[in-house]
Order: sequence, then C-alpha cells, then structure tokens
Amino acid sequence: MLWALAIVTIAEAQTPEQEIKTLLEERDQQVKNLLGPEGSEYSDEQRAEIKDIINGVIDFESMAKYALEDTYDTLSTDIQTEFVELFATIVRDQSLNKLDIYRAEVTYNSITVDGNEAMVKTYAELDDIRTPVDYTMVKEGNEWVITDLILDEVSTAESYNRQFQRIIKRKGFDSLLSTLRKRASKA
Repeated sequence: MLWALAIVTIAEAQTPEQEIKTLLEERDQQVKNLLGPEGSEYSDEQRAEIKDIINGVIDFESMAKYALEDTYDTLSTDIQTEFVELFATIVRDQSLNKLDIYRAEVTYNSITVDGNEAMVKTYAELDDIRTPVDYTMVKEGNEWVITDLILDEVSTAESYNRQFQRIIKRKGFDSLLSTLRKRASKA
C-alpha cells in the first residue's frame, strides 16, 4: 500500500520547469480574470489586487541590491530596508501603467533550470504585436521568484542599475534616496 502511494506521489510531483510554468500561468490567469473584458473600469481594490498578483513573485531585494551594486553593502540595515521598500513601491506602481498589456497571449518558448536558477523565455502577443518577455528566476526555499524581467531584450534590473549608478556618481546616494522618496509618495 505504501509503495503504491509513493508511486502516485512521485507521479504527481512536478519538474522545476513545470513548477515555474504553472506558477506563471496561474498568475497570468488570475490577472486576466480580474481585468475582465477589454475597456473595463477597475476599482482601487481591483487595481491593488492586480498589483499584488503581478508583483507577488518578484524578489525586489535582489533587484534593489543589483541596482545599487557595492553601495548597498555600505548602507545601514534601516536604510537598506527603506530603499528596498521604496524601490518595490515604484516598480509595483509602474506595473499598473498599462493594464491592457496583461491581456496578451503568452507563449512559453523555453524554461531552462540549472540548480536553483532558471531562465524563462516567452513572448507576449497583443494586437498582432509580439514582444519577447524573459524572466530570470531563483528558487528561495520552496518558491520560485523573479530576479529580473527582460522586456524586448531590455533588462529591468540593468536599467535601474544604470539609472541609479549615474545618479550616485553625479549627486550621491542621498540624492537618489530623496528622489525615490518623492516618487514613492506620489504613487
């Protein structure tokens, strides 16, 4: 009896590639269900729920560390925490700029897993326009999280890195933090 149960459990277990695809497909479907038909109006509650679903699998701390490079390690724990929270607020709010993009049909081209790291290559098609959308992911505990989103071959993490490093070199970290505080307060 136990042997039969073990076989069923093994058969039900997903490969890491299947886990990732299932995670992304479920989130995509949740967003599409909340969006409803094209042209729908959204309540603040729906927008908040959509924002949580879209950004719920993003590792903002990893992206923030990458964006700041060595500067991150020189900051106090309180400032690191504040920076990650500000960064996450700004990225989350930008994810709601064009909600119609989340209506796109997603095709999974490949999911490559190497240990606890993965690269997901997809394209999103909306109004006969195909846009490559790739994800770098890591497994933290039992969950896969996104550490970078590459839209049309432009890395989100690298874009923030270039932008933040330019500000830090010209005006210093305090100026960057002040700018992010202002942007986040408008969100």
